[in-house]
Amino acid sequence: MCGIFGYYDRHSVSMSVEQLVQMGRVIEHRGPDDQGIYQHAGLALGNQRLSIIDIAQGHQPFVSDDGQIVVVQNGEIFNHLELAAELKNTPFACRTHSDTEVLLRLYEKEGVGFLSRLNGMFAIAIWDAHQQSLYLIRDRLGVKPLFVADDGQRLLFASEIKSILAGGWPARPDYAALDSYFSLNYVAPPQTAFMGVQHVMAGHYLQITPHKTASVCWWDLARIEQEERSESAWTEEFLSLLDDAVRLRLRSDVPVGAFLSGGVDSSTIVGLMAKHMDYPLKTFCIGFNDPRFDESAFAAQAASRFGSTLIMERVDADMLSTWPKTIYHCDQPHGDVSFMPTLRVAELAAKHLKVVLTGDGGDELFAGYEKYQSFFANPSVFDLSDSEFQHRYMTSISLLSQSQKQQLYRGQLAPFATAQGSDITAPWFEKVKHWDRINQALYIDTMLLLPGNNLVKPDRMGMAVSLEARTPFLDYRMVEFAFKIPGHLKLKDGETKYIFKKAVRELIGDELAYRKKQMFTVPVGEWMKNQQDNSLSQLFQDVLPYIDDCIEKATLQALWQQHAHGLINATREIRACLALGLWRKAFAV
Repeated sequence: MCGIFGYYDRHSVSMSVEQLVQMGRVIEHRGPDDQGIYQHAGLALGNQRLSIIDIAQGHQPFVSDDGQIVVVQNGEIFNHLELAAELKNTPFACRTHSDTEVLLRLYEKEGVGFLSRLNGMFAIAIWDAHQQSLYLIRDRLGVKPLFVADDGQRLLFASEIKSILAGGWPARPDYAALDSYFSLNYVAPPQTAFMGVQHVMAGHYLQITPHKTASVCWWDLARIEQEERSESAWTEEFLSLLDDAVRLRLRSDVPVGAFLSGGVDSSTIVGLMAKHMDYPLKTFCIGFNDPRFDESAFAAQAASRFGSTLIMERVDADMLSTWPKTIYHCDQPHGDVSFMPTLRVAELAAKHLKVVLTGDGGDELFAGYEKYQSFFANPSVFDLSDSEFQHRYMTSISLLSQSQKQQLYRGQLAPFATAQGSDITAPWFEKVKHWDRINQALYIDTMLLLPGNNLVKPDRMGMAVSLEARTPFLDYRMVEFAFKIPGHLKLKDGETKYIFKKAVRELIGDELAYRKKQMFTVPVGEWMKNQQDNSLSQLFQDVLPYIDDCIEKATLQALWQQHAHGLINATREIRACLALGLWRKAFAV
């Protein structure tokens, strides 16, 4: 696990060594163990290393014997042992045990087509002097972040946007992206909140040459076709695939632990981990003093069932002091306040080890959120036309309606008040219009919500404290399998994760499998009503000057007052505005 950074200048103008080093230093939290840089005329590839695989010989960049191919990566290639074994006794045999060397040797042997053979989470940069091409590659699901900014002469890339800013890119807000933020509660990729900075899209790579930048899709989930099988066949393959995904993600030269909430996802991962571990398993949980938000009893139950040591810290839900830090590490505004408790559990785990497994992805693949239950409770949604279904679903997941935007937006944000939020999701729906409606909804969240918000959470909050988070549910085999399953077996008779729970009930027990889902969050909405505690009110006043050029202050203040007096519930709208203010303050944008 690492952070990568660098640049490519089409006029062969080199960046100063000091500025290049600074690009790495601002993301040193991603890799505090080592920095490595390759620089040539008008080009550089850099790496901040968190040493997990081949600690002694895993220094990056890796360079070919002829000095013409250079590779850095952020992430882990979980099947690197099998790939290295294939290369043994060939001219491309590996000389270390590093998974990054495997990337170099495979590229030397097969070219960029080797990507389809990787099972992992990764953002990779490859400089090929033979082709005069720089490749920037992102994993299938976007588990690992990768950003680019290109002004036509110089292209900057990095694992985090703050590194691109350190490379000299100007920090200016992209108001179209901020409209996307107020539509979805996060900025939908490929946009970012910074003008000119974009994601390399999940499952894509960029090929940058002296003349152009081309984006190539190397993995497309939409090609999967739904199948009909017996429930027992689905549950059997579910457990087999997930078990192997867990087994691969236990590969490490340092100990591996897990986040454990006691929910069905994390309990399943810990249950499978316990089958493969040859050292004591440590699991980590945050307990809340407020029983309405506390899941620690379920975590303790799961830990006891699987013989793990549960390391828990009981805290107050009031984490406002950490909100600015979470926004800084995210680089962008996020209205999701569960980043705060995620940071706390990451801090707890980082005191003990460098790697954890998490249950992220299970809800999006198998219909675990109550929003799916609510939306599909009305059978008529299955009979809607494609356009009406897409509009209804987008409306159901939207943060602000068009009328709310018209009341709230001002200044440079005002022209976007009439934009159609459904424009964001329409291209994605078009790709899977042949799928059933439930899987269409899950596909939207897999392609937008996961890389735009839900995977940002474990990556950024973990990396903030130099902790690697691995996600077995997002093994690409598991994802492709999940979308072969008809939607009616994921959400059946109002039961979320129907086939998932059926598959794991014997492993984790009925009480954990069928317990009511509890969101891992903090009660910001209730704090707004508490007139005795003015810390949130003070925060509100502090950030207002940072957003009053684009948000109608009087409208926002009226929302606050109505919410505080219990007339409406404007929690999501207000916290999105607060997060925007914290972001603009943090990055002076």
